[in-house]
Amino acid sequence: MKRILIFCLIVIFIILPFFSGKTLNSAIGSEEKANMLFGGEDDVDFAKKMWKSIKGYQDWLIKSDILPGKSHGPFVRVYYNMVSADEKNYHAIVKDNLDSNKELTAVALMVQREDGYDPENDNWFWVKYETDGSISKNDKGLALAGKVAKGMDMGCIACHKGAADKDYIFINDEKAYGR
Repeated sequence: MKRILIFCLIVIFIILPFFSGKTLNSAIGSEEKANMLFGGEDDVDFAKKMWKSIKGYQDWLIKSDILPGKSHGPFVRVYYNMVSADEKNYHAIVKDNLDSNKELTAVALMVQREDGYDPENDNWFWVKYETDGSISKNDKGLALAGKVAKGMDMGCIACHKGAADKDYIFINDEKAYGR
């Protein structure tokens, strides 16, 4: 009887997880993976620093007219500048998300981080803010900051991968804005 009990324990705790681990890890790991890719503490901290760094972005010299939008709302306005945080300089692209009345509904920010941050996606950091500067969250409560939706079919990275020249930026694409 003791041997049967030991055998069952070995099967339950050692062998079974080994064979079914891929399925279990896929189910369990998907949420952990999402947290790792975006919405984590480091991403939120960096996003908060960026919000302070872009303060007054509406007055930046490089900005677009109000343009027709797609996933960011019926209309957008885009701004560009260099910003500083953590004693480093970053390229920053701010996109005002505007409704059909051209009123601000959210602010999206792309920041090109240091080499090695996310080389598969040109080291871009993504964050979406509410109009008060708080970080938007998805329907699962994850902060939309960091490598947002990396590896998924929808989201910041999936959409911006479609930009011409593979630079993740649409504003300079003839196809996107008819230039």
